[in-house]
Amino acid sequence: MPATFVVVPLWQGSVSARAMSHVDGAEAIRGDLPSAATLTVEVPVEAGEALGTGIQRYSTIRRVREAAATVLEQVPDWALTIGGDCGASLAAVGHASARGDGELAVLWLDAHPDLNTPESSPSGGFGGMTLRAIAGEGADGLRLDESQRVPPERIVLGGARAFDDEERRYIDEHGVQTLTVEDLSDPTVVVGALEATGASRVFVHLDLDVLDPSALAGLSYPLPFGVDAATLAATLRAVVARFPIAGAAIAGFAPGSPLAAEDDLPTILRLVAALTSAERGEA
Repeated sequence: MPATFVVVPLWQGSVSARAMSHVDGAEAIRGDLPSAATLTVEVPVEAGEALGTGIQRYSTIRRVREAAATVLEQVPDWALTIGGDCGASLAAVGHASARGDGELAVLWLDAHPDLNTPESSPSGGFGGMTLRAIAGEGADGLRLDESQRVPPERIVLGGARAFDDEERRYIDEHGVQTLTVEDLSDPTVVVGALEATGASRVFVHLDLDVLDPSALAGLSYPLPFGVDAATLAATLRAVVARFPIAGAAIAGFAPGSPLAAEDDLPTILRLVAALTSAERGEA
């Protein structure tokens, strides 16, 4: 069955100066998606409170996680979540993990590992903690429970180029597979890393800042020396040709203006097409 698109215009997990532009980014992408196959999660306008968790805007992020989980229950097969910031992937991975047969691997394509905890995070932004929460660690109400969590041995981190000390410690201690930007240019390396997890299904998280800033202007955290869009699209097609895709997410689109969003959309839609290529027999 084809993907259902679930739009989650979450911005509260970002601490970027362009955080609220994630709403505009999600809405811009939604405008080019098939309306009959698109569901939307309502995101409260208020920022939310930390409530002593060490996570900025925790109360709203938790509400959105719960609302997204409810919407995802309506998905007949698999969901391609459109963020919003990276926090939008939390409910999406939980949904994918709980459904389907076989163990799930997560391919986390991001300029940042997002493996901080509330105690180690230098900013308190949940976007930088999302993958750690997916692995089952972090604040109550956000970390995935034992039935949904994806352990570090089934996580493949690709394209990261900015690490905090705690993130490096976690990666080293747990042996998380990490792929460089150069590795992402060889689909066989990426597929091989996923095969090494022993998983039979894959969730693909794509933060657009894994791309080089020359490929996309609307990035909330641009970092140089990223992958180019054509290379990334080819790698995504190879991944979905090899593994059943249990779910996917695209995050981090924060356009500076509606006109700038229009300039970036062809690149983003190319990546959407790559993630959905297997269902059309194009992979």
